[in-house]
Amino acid sequence: MTASTAIYCTLLTALLLTSATAMGQTANVELKGINEVPTNASTATGTGSISVAADKVVSGSVATTGIEGRVAHIHTGAAGANGPVIVPLTKNGDNTWSVPPGTKFTDEQYAAYQAGTLYVNVHSAAHPGGEIRGQLQPK
Repeated sequence: MTASTAIYCTLLTALLLTSATAMGQTANVELKGINEVPTNASTATGTGSISVAADKVVSGSVATTGIEGRVAHIHTGAAGANGPVIVPLTKNGDNTWSVPPGTKFTDEQYAAYQAGTLYVNVHSAAHPGGEIRGQLQPK
C-alpha cells in the first residue's frame, strides 16, 4: 500500500466514524407486560423507535396493540427498576404515541439513553402504573 493510499483510507475511516456519531443513535423498542415492574400477564404489545440526534434532540414513536393506553412516557430506570418520567409522549390516534417536537435530552438524560437506562412505558386503566414497557437500547 502506498503512503497516499494509506492516508486516503485513514481519512475515509475517520470521516465515516465522525458521520455516524454526528447522526445520533436510534433505539428500536418492543413493549410487553413481562417487562413491567412488577410484571403482568397483559397480552398487549408495542413496537417503535426512539432516536436522539447529536444535539440531543429526541424524536420517534411507538405503536401499540391490545391496549387502551391512557398515557405513555419515556422514563429513567434500568431494566427491573422503575424511575421518574422524563418525556411525556403525545397520543396520535388510538394506538400511536410520539415524542413531542422540540424535545431535547439533558446531558444526564442523554448519558442514560446511551447506557440503556431509559424505557418507554404505556399506562392503562387496568394497569395505571404501566401495562407494557420496553427498554431503550440504542445502536
